[in-house]
Amino acid sequence: MQPVEKVTSLGMSLVSGAVAAALFRRAWAMVSGQDEAPDADDLSRGWTEVLVAAAVQGAVFGVVRAAVQRTGGQDLSAAAVSPRHWLSSFSQSG
Repeated sequence: MQPVEKVTSLGMSLVSGAVAAALFRRAWAMVSGQDEAPDADDLSRGWTEVLVAAAVQGAVFGVVRAAVQRTGGQDLSAAAVSPRHWLSSFSQSG
């Protein structure tokens, strides 16, 4: 993996984490009517609530991560192919 790809991958991971966290907070607030999801350490919350929150959070993070990786992979592939394609089409048009 090239250094540019590593930096891009790291940036995409950070962005996907932030997007997933925001989506989860919004989804949890809509579903439960509470601003904060329960922590596993919060003994005032029941097992069901804690486990449902963890499952929803995992699902949201998984979907966002897969979508960002898929999009990023396609973008990197297109960027790797585009310069060659652009140069060949430029030289043919002259």
